[in-house]
Amino acid sequence: MSAQPPLRVVVADDNPVVRAGLTALLSAHAGLTVVAEAADGHQACRAADRHRPDAVLLDVRMPGTDGLTALPHLTSVAPVLMLTYSGESDTVREALRLGAGGYLVHGEFTEDQLITAVRDVAQGRPHVTPTATLALLTHLRDDRSATAHIDIQSDSLGVATSLKPLSLMQRLVGQSSSRIRGQLSTREAEIMDLIASGMTNQQIAAACFISEKTVKNHINRIFAKLDSASRAQATAKWLGTARG
Repeated sequence: MSAQPPLRVVVADDNPVVRAGLTALLSAHAGLTVVAEAADGHQACRAADRHRPDAVLLDVRMPGTDGLTALPHLTSVAPVLMLTYSGESDTVREALRLGAGGYLVHGEFTEDQLITAVRDVAQGRPHVTPTATLALLTHLRDDRSATAHIDIQSDSLGVATSLKPLSLMQRLVGQSSSRIRGQLSTREAEIMDLIASGMTNQQIAAACFISEKTVKNHINRIFAKLDSASRAQATAKWLGTARG
């Protein structure tokens, strides 16, 4: 059996030291190769059009054409993993809204986790680090507060409504059915969203400001409620991809 060709990656960052470091790191791993580097969004788009890579690593803040401006075009060519120092909530949500397949904040991942994230995003599996996840959870909680307010107003007017805003985390990992979601508590549903996004227990604990032991306790209860023996099985049921 012939070996699979390496994943081809474009690295876009205005800092030449960061670019060189990422290129060296990625190229040192079997199965990955950097086909081009870019110093801004315009160069990234040109490189993506020319090389048709399997994934693009993209910084947010770059001179000229920044990452968010280039993102719509880049996502039409290849999966994009944001790799940046920018962890502001609005930036994270906008990047994911524009189609980024993942969002990593420097200082929140190991070398191995970066390699895994690149491979996963190239295959359509999302990856986010704790700061980005916290931004999503904050938006999720805001959505729920808004929904509760809408329900109260509707009830007071005698009007029924089914309006339920779809959170960015649900868009990221897929929307579970209301029947499946209703089996879990609010906290368990949040943690199941994070499990489905590919986060480890340590990352979930950091994002939710709880201990890893508490995360494990929640996961045990989730598995019991979803009649699942593994994260993969629970995720398949949560996202509606499990076979009957």
